[in-house]
Amino acid sequence: MRIEFTILGEPASKANSREIVPRKVRSKRTGEMVTRPMSIKSDKARDYETAMLKQIPPKARQRLEGPVRVCIRIWYANGRSDLDESVILDCMQDRYVTRKSKHGDVRELAHRGIYRNDRQVRLKIIVHAIDRANPRAHIIVEPFHAQQMALALDNTLDPFEIFAP
Repeated sequence: MRIEFTILGEPASKANSREIVPRKVRSKRTGEMVTRPMSIKSDKARDYETAMLKQIPPKARQRLEGPVRVCIRIWYANGRSDLDESVILDCMQDRYVTRKSKHGDVRELAHRGIYRNDRQVRLKIIVHAIDRANPRAHIIVEPFHAQQMALALDNTLDPFEIFAP
């Protein structure tokens, strides 16, 4: 089963666009509220996540089990952007929310993913391209079987055949 789709917009680099913000937390030692620095994703990264979640086709949300291979060609608006697929991989996994209940916190599935967790990704092929007028990401996700893993390790699998027309 091959899952293939395109997401419009330019992904932000998750690594290079973190912001440090103050956050109030309760001190475990004293129980008082204290301010601590916290690292969060940038507004651009969060906006891209929101846009991408809306664009993933419902038929792509298969929640694949087991190892997968992912091929992503990212068209950036210019050549200055770092090649960083991490936000895309995060968005393709199951998304959960935690709600309060009388029995404690309950974790519920909010968005079905293409796969359950990005730890399932065993082979990534990521290509940087430029399209000033139409930045986007073309994504292919497929199950990755043991025989294919052996071929990939033997360098007999041409990873770019996946992008062939």
